[in-house]
Amino acid sequence: MNEFVMEQLIYVLRLVSAALCGGLIGYERQSRKKTAGTRTHVIIAVAAAAMMIISKYGFNDVLGDYVKLDPSRVAAGIVTAVGFIGSGIIIFRNNNVNGITTSAGIWATVGVGMAMGAGMYVLGAVSTMIVMIVELFLGRKGYFTGRYEEDKELEIEFRENPGEDILRFIEQTLRDESCKSDNIQLAGLFKSRNEIKRVSIQ
Repeated sequence: MNEFVMEQLIYVLRLVSAALCGGLIGYERQSRKKTAGTRTHVIIAVAAAAMMIISKYGFNDVLGDYVKLDPSRVAAGIVTAVGFIGSGIIIFRNNNVNGITTSAGIWATVGVGMAMGAGMYVLGAVSTMIVMIVELFLGRKGYFTGRYEEDKELEIEFRENPGEDILRFIEQTLRDESCKSDNIQLAGLFKSRNEIKRVSIQ
């Protein structure tokens, strides 16, 4: 096996390693019904690793006595670009800010991908382990928080009946199922003759 093939196989190994680590972080987010799941984290990790490989080795053919390049410039651009993705996940709703942990996880996934792309396998693997431990044990429903209930947001569409109080019916149903609601509100209205309305439950 010649040197070129070996070099390409090493690059492929780095991409696969980044995909595995990103997939682990993403799977934890997906299992908690977060916005960015396994697919998003895998793509981000692989892209970061690929850009890191390009940053380090993609310009070897143009280097010479009169051409000098800074191999860190592409890597620095990755950190800046991922901020747009992370900020798009943060949502302010009902006086609560959601998505900060997922956004931080994406930022960490970029770091893991960059480490794998640079050939720093131990650093990337340990970073993945630390991120997953933090997300699993220090989150809102983590082991050390003492909170294990599952939060869900539901939307119910119903046809209004003049003799029925739908909000009271929903509250009674939740109590019968030993569930608690933080917020129940009319989220939208379809203007039609059937008077179909929508209720949002959190």
